[in-house]
Amino acid sequence: MSLRKPLFRLRRIRNTAHKALKLWLFGFAALQVITASSIIAHDQFRKRRIPGGDIRYPHLPPQNTTLSKNEVTVYTQGEVLYADMLDSIEKAEHTIYFESFIWKGDQVGQQFKEALIAAAERGVTVYCVFDTFANLVVSPHFKHFPKLPNLHVRAFPLLPPSAFLIRRRLFGRDHRKLLVVDGEVGWVGGYNIGSLYATAWRDTQVRISGPAVWELENSFANFWNDFKKDKQPALPNEGARKWDARIQAIANAPNRLLYPIRGAYLDAINRASKRVWITQAYFIPDREFIDALKKAESRGVDVRVLIPERSNHILADWAAAPYFSELLAAGVEIWQYEHAMVHAKTAVIDGRWCTIGTANIDRLSLSGNFELNLVFHGENTAMVMEKVFLKDLETAHCLTTEEWAKRPWLWRVTERIIRPLGIML
Repeated sequence: MSLRKPLFRLRRIRNTAHKALKLWLFGFAALQVITASSIIAHDQFRKRRIPGGDIRYPHLPPQNTTLSKNEVTVYTQGEVLYADMLDSIEKAEHTIYFESFIWKGDQVGQQFKEALIAAAERGVTVYCVFDTFANLVVSPHFKHFPKLPNLHVRAFPLLPPSAFLIRRRLFGRDHRKLLVVDGEVGWVGGYNIGSLYATAWRDTQVRISGPAVWELENSFANFWNDFKKDKQPALPNEGARKWDARIQAIANAPNRLLYPIRGAYLDAINRASKRVWITQAYFIPDREFIDALKKAESRGVDVRVLIPERSNHILADWAAAPYFSELLAAGVEIWQYEHAMVHAKTAVIDGRWCTIGTANIDRLSLSGNFELNLVFHGENTAMVMEKVFLKDLETAHCLTTEEWAKRPWLWRVTERIIRPLGIML
């Protein structure tokens, strides 16, 4: 009998503690939801007050170079890029592989749709993939294609069949953007398809002409074969026509639990001895990424990260902000692009290594979505990417430690509330 009262009190204390913990967790989650909702609502109001129309930002014309018997062209403006892509589609003779995360049903989107259908009608075998979730707001009528024997369209499903076989990132999206024509020319980069991206966003896309086009061709074939419908034809896997490690495609494939893009970035940063220049639309690095940048800076490397001053996803901006203090204190330069939404996903290191592709440096891209980057080992391409980076700095400002320290206290509180959401962005 003497033990019953103490045991009863212990149980009561334990139950009270559990209830308090549950209330605290519920309250914090509710606070996150309220804060996030308020930020999004404010952002929508701000967007409505911003005048519409084209935004003309400083940019370079297409930059041409060569690497290992391949012609490489870097685009930083959408109108010229789209014109060249459409021209290639119109001249296609055998095959077209087309893949886009977002495919707007606007004027530009319609141009691409009509060009792809016209190619199929003249006998070209056309394969198209677009992401279902990213295009939920696009009219169903636009997503309807005529039934042609050589036109094969696949909407990447909201829940792919393999999603239930893995535990991590069950809902990874097809975030890739690429085009391959006749196995002779291919494009990959950050550009989605739509009128907004033609003029108002600063993005980067690369065009390859030569043996390395196989890298993109093979990546599309692997993805198509994994997710095509049962009645759709499989694409052949013929192996590389030529071996050359100076241009390589690296693809994140959640269905296979493969995420090599993050490793490629970290390996290159850890080798850096001179410069690490990164441009990212959404920069929410993990601990190992932060440490790699800080270690590079500590050994005298010039580390600069260029991000939008205000991106189109304001929650991503707030989720990134908590890392600024640590990076700035370590000497890493953070540059904010002022004139437009910079959507590029690129990096150039030591004037000899660079990457252009679809993956952001955030959890969603590096350990969640289907992504595709090209990696270039060679001074010619790296010099072009350094030129592009320096041009972008002309319309950006460098965030100083003093400026960041003066941000309002309400910002600091909001950062702490939003920071846990970074694992989902």
